[in-house]
Amino acid sequence: MKRINLTSLALLTALSVCLSANAQTAATYTGKKGKLSETELQRWSHLDLAKDSVPGMSVDRAYAELLKGKKSVKVIVGIVDSGVDIDHEDLKSVVWTNKKEIAGNGIDDDKNGFIDDIHGWNFLGDAVHETLEMTRIVKKGDDGSAAYKSALAAYDEKNNKALKDKQQVDFLTATDKAIQTHLGKENYTIEDVNAIVTTDPDLTKSKMIMTRILTNGGPGFRDGIKEYADYVDGQLKYNLNKDFDGRKIVGDNVEDIKNTKYGNNTVYGPDKEESLHGTHVAGIIAQVRGNNIGGDGVADNVAIMAVRAVPDGDEYDKDIALAIRYAVDNGAKVINGSFGKSYSPHKQWVFDAIKYAEKKDVLFVHAAGNDGDNIDLPEHANYPNDSDDNTKEFASNVLTVGALNNQYGDSVIAPFSNYGTFNVDVFAPGDEIYATIPNNKYKYLQGTSMAAPNAAGVAVLIRSYYPKLSAKQVKQILMDSGTPLPADVVLGEKQDINVKSDKTSKSAKMVNAYNALLMAEKMSKK
Repeated sequence: MKRINLTSLALLTALSVCLSANAQTAATYTGKKGKLSETELQRWSHLDLAKDSVPGMSVDRAYAELLKGKKSVKVIVGIVDSGVDIDHEDLKSVVWTNKKEIAGNGIDDDKNGFIDDIHGWNFLGDAVHETLEMTRIVKKGDDGSAAYKSALAAYDEKNNKALKDKQQVDFLTATDKAIQTHLGKENYTIEDVNAIVTTDPDLTKSKMIMTRILTNGGPGFRDGIKEYADYVDGQLKYNLNKDFDGRKIVGDNVEDIKNTKYGNNTVYGPDKEESLHGTHVAGIIAQVRGNNIGGDGVADNVAIMAVRAVPDGDEYDKDIALAIRYAVDNGAKVINGSFGKSYSPHKQWVFDAIKYAEKKDVLFVHAAGNDGDNIDLPEHANYPNDSDDNTKEFASNVLTVGALNNQYGDSVIAPFSNYGTFNVDVFAPGDEIYATIPNNKYKYLQGTSMAAPNAAGVAVLIRSYYPKLSAKQVKQILMDSGTPLPADVVLGEKQDINVKSDKTSKSAKMVNAYNALLMAEKMSKK
């Protein structure tokens, strides 16, 4: 999927305004009033609702009260994503190493089909940008199918929106430039703008708009505009461009699942900066705890296996299927999949890979998606999933995760998060999550892409401290042990959908590490 820092989407919303020990129960909790402190914000997903009034996963409490002195086993977790900066200061000590492979000798020493796969595999080779799946379907031409008609309608809608967004970005850029020109300086404050006195109607309008932007976006507003401008540009240049062929550089046949000899072992890809998404996901799970740099990961005895299969655009079914199989075959017990798309021409390849993972007792944790939609509805499908008919699950090892924000109450489910009583299993922190990004940096990002690894981190904890429990059992623990959502919640981008919490997901709960470990302890003794 096209990955964008949803923080910049929040800014765009502001800009748009300018232009137009026992299991916990929800009934006893009061959310924290006002904004979190910087210290609280950096680790809010690890805090405890009862103690801190923040809807975190009680990770810190679990370590303090349940895990001290307990033995654990190392768990390999596959990060199927955009790549991982394995040289990052807060990740390099937890990166998986294939001990059966001799680095740099150009030989497939372990005979797994991949040469020199020391820390994972890069199924994308030197490819970075890609089209959306709907673009690829439309490009193939009208075959008379319902899928083509649906994809064409969705493509036209998305392309028209991107063109309008481009106009908006251009307008905002011009407005910013007008203020710069009037003030005679590139950087200005809200006080500078407020001090402008003019009878020029165009400048008056620019003043009004920039006042609101500075009020909502702060001094970093220009970075937000640029980030969104880059996103829109990427949509038009790559994602929605029917003439763009991002796959050519890879050199494989995407229509042949048996064609597996492609890619390379550079797991962060040709440009380390483009592995931002995957590096952040990896950090949420595995940043070294207690080293006083960056943040803390959820899991403390983990090895990160980087499997690059998600471009800046929609992933190919073939890559995802092979990536899952690679992770399984090389020892992963948990796989995180912070990706997704609305169309899946070869979904059976992925379904078969998920079933293969189930057979090998591997849990697949998947992000629910960021459209604020009910993904139980066919028109809002989010692939991959664990059902082909929205009636029966074909596998027991898939956990689909929606996102929470840090304000407990009826709006605790993040507005961007998808939901669904059949296709979403549970919710986890996904708003303003602080974690690693390439080149020894750290950043807040948000999305169900962040919620999935938070849940996956708890799954790793369970599999690490209670290794005899199966993937199916771990999934059930995460769903059953969670903290109940408030009785009434609001959903959707506009937060205008008011429902009972049992209409949000299968469990209507928020992942809670403390409760999960208590339940795992009991289950392990049966």
